[in-house]
Amino acid sequence: MTEAAAACRAALDAALAGAPLAATVATLTSAPDAAVDTALREFGQAHGAAALSVIAGLAENPAARAVRRAARRALYRLAQKGVTAPPRAATGPVVGRRPERPARAWLSGIDGTGSRAAWVLFDGGFGATALCSLILNDTVGILEVAGGEITRKRLDTELAALRANQKLPWIEVPPPRAVAAVHAALTLHQRLGTVPPAAFARWQAAFEDAPAQATAPPPASPDPALRERVVELLGLPELASWFIDPESVQSESLELAQTRESRLVICDEIKAEREVAVVERIVEREFTADVRRRWAERLDEMAFVFAVTDRPEPAAIAAAAAGALRDVAQDIRRQPFPAALARRGMELAGEVAAGRLSAADVSRRP
Repeated sequence: MTEAAAACRAALDAALAGAPLAATVATLTSAPDAAVDTALREFGQAHGAAALSVIAGLAENPAARAVRRAARRALYRLAQKGVTAPPRAATGPVVGRRPERPARAWLSGIDGTGSRAAWVLFDGGFGATALCSLILNDTVGILEVAGGEITRKRLDTELAALRANQKLPWIEVPPPRAVAAVHAALTLHQRLGTVPPAAFARWQAAFEDAPAQATAPPPASPDPALRERVVELLGLPELASWFIDPESVQSESLELAQTRESRLVICDEIKAEREVAVVERIVEREFTADVRRRWAERLDEMAFVFAVTDRPEPAAIAAAAAGALRDVAQDIRRQPFPAALARRGMELAGEVAAGRLSAADVSRRP
């Protein structure tokens, strides 16, 4: 045995006799790996089961990685010879780590498929933080989940990169608002009889225990004049993907194209009347009560996003359009917002039919 190995063996014997384990750790840490390995092997051979308490203590020491690995090898060698420690009684930590709680949160705007991104940063105590990243959809539920432990510096870097590349608005919100969005997605899964992605299991308990923001009542009696300005709203880049699925209006798009290209002499007034009739037919078919509610909720969320990003006028128009959709006394066929979505859908269906766009690129399926 080398001098270094002998010193390590003496430190191990001292720990077995009752000396502080920290002194043994200090000796082993300063010795070559081969000397530590030799000393642990001989210590285990000499003392058998009696050596387990010292070696196990070294194997769980967080401060010395090389010593910890050597101790685990020694435990393995002893186990191969049938020398194992009895099961330890389950004991709780002296200071329990508190449950994860949401500390910060971010939401994106909503795209035309009803999807949005959500980030929730959880504080787990002892300074540890973990980021849960989700894609939520209002027709399917939770589409994607990722995340794990993250440092503050890495979080700042990721946020900067996201804001630089995100096409939709990206805003920080009170955590209960983001938690409420996740709860809504979970409720949707229950209603549909589906389950979230398997990766959500890591976060489910944290979200279920987290407080959620109560749904605010919609504003009463929005300004009717604002409802007529939805075309301005849909001209914003954030809402460029808002339209009825072109696949569902292919036949109407073809019908209008044939009317416009007809060799028959038809005055512009009749053409306009036919177009209005086609649009009203689409709106009546596509905007069921459930779809009407869903688009109203999307408008509400975007009104919030516009307000937070200091754009009060688009916020007011979005809120007014949402109010109109909720007003069942209003004929849905006469509302400008669903009509604008239908016209957009038909225009894109025409582009697909002409081969200028791919159907997959404009599909509104999540």
